[in-house]
Amino acid sequence: MFLIVGLGNPGRLYLHNRHNVGFHVVDLLAKRHGLSFAHRKAKALIASGRIGQADVVLAKPQTFMNRSGTAVAPLLHWLHLTPADLLVIYDDLDLPMGTLRLRPNGSAGGHHGMESIIAELGSREFPRLRIGIGRPASSRLPDDVANYVLADFSAGERARMSEVYARAADAIESVLSDGLTVAMSRYNTRNDQ
Repeated sequence: MFLIVGLGNPGRLYLHNRHNVGFHVVDLLAKRHGLSFAHRKAKALIASGRIGQADVVLAKPQTFMNRSGTAVAPLLHWLHLTPADLLVIYDDLDLPMGTLRLRPNGSAGGHHGMESIIAELGSREFPRLRIGIGRPASSRLPDDVANYVLADFSAGERARMSEVYARAADAIESVLSDGLTVAMSRYNTRNDQ
């Protein structure tokens, strides 16, 4: 069993924000595999079923981003899983737009949702998929970054990101069928390669 968590902010206001890429990927996975976010558990919308041969629970925390850990930790406990059974999907300012990076563990890298998860779990030892959203041209002030991640993608960026979400969903499916190491070698490339 795997818990696959897409990070984002709940509500229509945030739907197309750069910060919500994790929600879009788990939504696409659910659609591809006939799963529905029909239940709510531990402050998250969840969909459960199978992806390939793997039993999965997809989750979208309904806390705001900076409190994601308060949904993820109880879900792991409820499912009797360890952090190694978790995969978190989230946006990354430090990667060029469209770049994917799978990792077996690591720091939060300044991402407040990941900081919350790491604090609540007491561990950094869980897989994650970072999706590059690029950095704003002027990112010297914290407000510049906050405004950027909470802004909607432009229409052109949304079209491009649809392709990125598809590759990200492919990467998650590869993790489930082939393992993290194989998926990392296959998907940890720039989007223009």
